[in-house]
Amino acid sequence: MKVRAAAKLNLMLDMVKKLDNGYHSLFMVMQSVSLYDTVDVQQNNLGKIIIESDSALMPKDSTNIAYKCAEKFFDTVGISQRGITIGIGKNIPMAAGIAGGSADGAAVLYCLNKLYGANLSNAELCEIGGKVGADIPFSLTGGTAVVLNTGDVIAPVKPLSDCKIIIVKPQQDVSTKEAYTMLDNVQRLRHLDRVGMLEAAANGDYKAVCSKCGNVFEQAVEVPERPYIKSTMRKHGADACLMSGSGPTVFGLFSDEGSAKNCFKELKNSYENVFKCSPVNKGIIEF
Repeated sequence: MKVRAAAKLNLMLDMVKKLDNGYHSLFMVMQSVSLYDTVDVQQNNLGKIIIESDSALMPKDSTNIAYKCAEKFFDTVGISQRGITIGIGKNIPMAAGIAGGSADGAAVLYCLNKLYGANLSNAELCEIGGKVGADIPFSLTGGTAVVLNTGDVIAPVKPLSDCKIIIVKPQQDVSTKEAYTMLDNVQRLRHLDRVGMLEAAANGDYKAVCSKCGNVFEQAVEVPERPYIKSTMRKHGADACLMSGSGPTVFGLFSDEGSAKNCFKELKNSYENVFKCSPVNKGIIEF
């Protein structure tokens, strides 16, 4: 079974508080975009989980998120014959803050549920995925949503207005764990207008959403190329530009397609990983 798994962007990411268990309660507005990995899950006769990928950088062992999701699915459903081959075609950059690994894991859960006829609801799949990674439940759900706490509370809102999105991933990689440590060390964290964003997102007000976009990780995670990328996006008329997740990826929203194309061309001269995409209303799409 073959599906496309969508990347996600954070239109807003604010930390509410650090929890007693070491995790963080967050307020986020997430958006699925038309930048996809392809995930092909097939049963095999080898009795084990095999990961294959066109990416030399992707781990192929039990540390892979897709592998972990498969294991967790089998444990939950009570399947002992665990012979599957997971083929992953990588288009979403890794260690980029746009849920590439989580999207793959979500796709595996989706496929296994169908291949084995488990008939689990999306909520049940989200519960399994949430035990592996915080972004997996949203990757299963997709679209535009307010996502709270550790990613386990998802409230869909009106779709983001049709726009073009330019995504730039600098060469720098950011460890999510290290990023949270840096966030915890910020002395006076400036919080975002969560109520204003909630109202804008609930009303599907594109201009208001753009005015409220923000990410507190920008106060903690140093990305030297971020100012240049943002200034280039603004020069070409971006309605909003910010970092996604824990970084380092920066994206811009454009209501004018011509401006987005011109921005893409200029940034492509400086960066290898530049993408032009659109909002989508699903996290996983069957071929």
